[in-house]
Amino acid sequence: MKLTSDSISSSRRQTKVMVSTLLLAALRPATRTAAFSFSTRSIITPNNLRPTAATSLIASRNNIGYTSHLFSTTEASAEEVATVEEQIVTKGNQIRVLKEDGISKEDLAPHVAELLTLKAKLAELSGETPPPPPKQEKKKKNPPKKKGAATPAAKKDESEMSINELRDSRLGKATAMRDAGVEPYAYVYDPNRTAAQLANEYDGKLEPGEEDVDAAEEIAVAGRIMARRVFGKLAFYTLQDETGTIQLQFDKKRLGERDADSFKNLKAWTDSGDIIGAKGTIRRTDKGELTLYAKEWTMLTKSALPLPDKYHGLTDISKRYRNRHLDLIVNPSVRDTFYKRAKITSSLRRQLDDKGFLEIETPVLHTQPGGAEAKPFETYHNTMDMDLTLRIATELHLKRLIIGGFPRVYEVGRIFRNEGISTRHNPEFTSVELYQAYADYSDMMDLTEELVCGMASEVCDSMTIPYGENTINLERPWRRVTMHDIVKEEIPDFDFDLNDPSTLDAAKAVASAAGVPDVHKCTSVGYVLNACFEELCEPKLMQPTFVIDYPVEVSPLSKPHRTKEGIVERFELFATGREMANSFSELTDPVDQRERFEAQAAKKAAGDEEACDVDEEFLSALEQGMPPTGGLGIGIDRLVMLLTNSPSIRDVIAFPLLKPDA
Repeated sequence: MKLTSDSISSSRRQTKVMVSTLLLAALRPATRTAAFSFSTRSIITPNNLRPTAATSLIASRNNIGYTSHLFSTTEASAEEVATVEEQIVTKGNQIRVLKEDGISKEDLAPHVAELLTLKAKLAELSGETPPPPPKQEKKKKNPPKKKGAATPAAKKDESEMSINELRDSRLGKATAMRDAGVEPYAYVYDPNRTAAQLANEYDGKLEPGEEDVDAAEEIAVAGRIMARRVFGKLAFYTLQDETGTIQLQFDKKRLGERDADSFKNLKAWTDSGDIIGAKGTIRRTDKGELTLYAKEWTMLTKSALPLPDKYHGLTDISKRYRNRHLDLIVNPSVRDTFYKRAKITSSLRRQLDDKGFLEIETPVLHTQPGGAEAKPFETYHNTMDMDLTLRIATELHLKRLIIGGFPRVYEVGRIFRNEGISTRHNPEFTSVELYQAYADYSDMMDLTEELVCGMASEVCDSMTIPYGENTINLERPWRRVTMHDIVKEEIPDFDFDLNDPSTLDAAKAVASAAGVPDVHKCTSVGYVLNACFEELCEPKLMQPTFVIDYPVEVSPLSKPHRTKEGIVERFELFATGREMANSFSELTDPVDQRERFEAQAAKKAAGDEEACDVDEEFLSALEQGMPPTGGLGIGIDRLVMLLTNSPSIRDVIAFPLLKPDA
């Protein structure tokens, strides 16, 4: 190669710079490290110029060895190279995980910079050219605005939109789908797996990063989009069905194999809250999360409204009850409660059916209230010109079925009582009433234990269950105690003859001294005893307890006790401080029944809104003869509260009655 005078001069200048650098290094030997050992062969001048005497002198003075690259490092150990390579792999995996988790570009930048630094270090150790730094994108200059031109409105984020704007935006996407020939509200879809089925099927299978490419069939799932994370040509969705959630992974290239526009449409048309279907294979991400790796997707229902915010959304109790559909979508524990409620009632019916009971429906509209002491809801039948009430119990009609020849009958139904509202009372509630011929209240206690434990086994892991701060033990047998004995545990001096009216004042005095309110209104010792129990004993009965043998005054439909005067064969089941069930040895004497009805009618005439009238139709049926019968009523709502650890009755009623929203 021919050298010009200019090139030779340039080479000489560069050589002088290098020599100067080496001279400085030679003058400071203490600062020289093994990382930079210079050699005369490293100082290669351009155009193959030979090393100068000065460079040779410096090399001799510092005993510098020869290497093969300009300013190269000494050879790194294999351990050092392996360590850096391992750091690069670890950092690369970390970056992939962060991308899958939806990290922003700004937060990801330091991790990428650290990875590039590690790669540069590896290149330095191995003597290779380090990778170039990432290119900085040049900011595009905005074209000059034309005079008088309007500034286009910036695209709003969903969090900045009003509810009407959100609805318009989403319905606009539905319109765009129809314009593209795609129906946003599908007619049918055929998923072949649920989230729970996939979790069970792949439990302990597939390593992180592994895909089940040998599956016998393509997996199809359907559900509601709960979260979307889109990263350029990759997207991850969280899909929720009735059993749980499953992650969906969408890849532009993979979707494009079946539909070139599929990924573009996915990003443009879908929002959280939409119901979609997806088909593909199952894989685990590098993080180990079970994922459906989609090959195609289908819009099933375009949601016009967004879901509540994940962290600040549906937390107000009243709004949850009023918008139960949203409550069920965003709160899995609420769905679980109503799933368990359905299992509880189906278990109850199955157990009774297996024991030979028949469920027969009885009227909801009654000509007069009966079967309990409660204020009814009143209504009017226009065509028949009749005043009617909604039923406060199913008792009297079910007993007429016993009289008619059905030995075992029951009904799970809605009951309506125009009473107060609290965490344990709702004016519309569900109960089961059952009647068994040739049985008494002792048989009903055994049956109650069996039914409740059977229902608990359907939805609980054991017979020991939590309720609030307490632990409830449902193991049989349960405690049985008379009302009189349990009141004496609280008031040892309460030992009065229920049949001696002369002891009424003394009973009132003892009860009042114990803090029982309004005992001055009680008209018999039996009423005082009941008031003491309700005030002092009932709230403390946390474990399942049968309280038996009630005063006749508070039990108008129960048979007199066979050995105790003034007492009836009745029990109530209590747990968590509230009544769960009520049972009698049913009254079969029509004369005694008429007398009790007449006493109730007198109370009603005196202004008691909860007392009932004389039911002549039932008395006529009873005069035909009813066999000895045991009857039982269980409050389904309160039982579900117990078995699902729910603090309020409204938590277990799907759509409780509420005042109109102001």
